[in-house]
Amino acid sequence: MRITKFLPEVASEMRKVSWPKRKQLVRYTITVLTTVIIMALFFAVLDLGISELIRLILE
Repeated sequence: MRITKFLPEVASEMRKVSWPKRKQLVRYTITVLTTVIIMALFFAVLDLGISELIRLILE
């Protein structure tokens, strides 16, 4: 497909996209950030626990 045909088709498809409203976007952003923070804390605690366990085993 030629680029001269591709770009107008992309623009046409983008006009059909249902974009989220501001309230939805804020809610989704908060959900994603909260999930990332919770997962980061979970894996940090898990890492510390495993590190401590290995340290106890090797001593």
